[in-house]
Amino acid sequence: MEDYAIILDYLPLGYVKEDAPSFKKKPVAQAIGIEEFTLLELTPKEKVDLDIHEKVYIGAGKRDKIARVNRRLKYEKLSATAKLELHYVIEEIIKEKEDKFVRFFNESGPISTRLHQIELLPGIGKKHMWDILKARKEKEFDSYQDIKERVPMLADPVKLISKRILMELEGSTDRKGKRKYILFTRPPKKKI
Repeated sequence: MEDYAIILDYLPLGYVKEDAPSFKKKPVAQAIGIEEFTLLELTPKEKVDLDIHEKVYIGAGKRDKIARVNRRLKYEKLSATAKLELHYVIEEIIKEKEDKFVRFFNESGPISTRLHQIELLPGIGKKHMWDILKARKEKEFDSYQDIKERVPMLADPVKLISKRILMELEGSTDRKGKRKYILFTRPPKKKI
């Protein structure tokens, strides 16, 4: 369960496609949780306006701006604005939680004899994986900057993680059409 979320889009008149008359439409917000990157639909309290990129409390207890967490959303259900903002918000969360993601580079391990968790990051192959493992064996990484300096051929770690999170949220699958590995997000519950 998420305690805080970042607003991706605020629709003061609700969704456009709803058949209800405009006076019955309820405001709605689309947001992303900051711990597990859960996509959410929120109902703001009456007479509360929300701003895109605003951080709101959605956990248990008294909430100042959010009346209700309506449901989890799939990526396809996000508005065009929410999809556009998603990349920027994910990068901001990753930068804010640097310790958590640097720990991933320090502690990630093999999944099988042929695949390592680091290889699940877009653009990371065997060579980059071995460069990362060799560098962290000498000394653990302590920041994104440290990773960039000690593994010079590696792309920006924030962008690598951001791309992976977007892939997970979009529901990207492997060649056989399966969603095999989830690193950073909470997968939706399977319908029975």
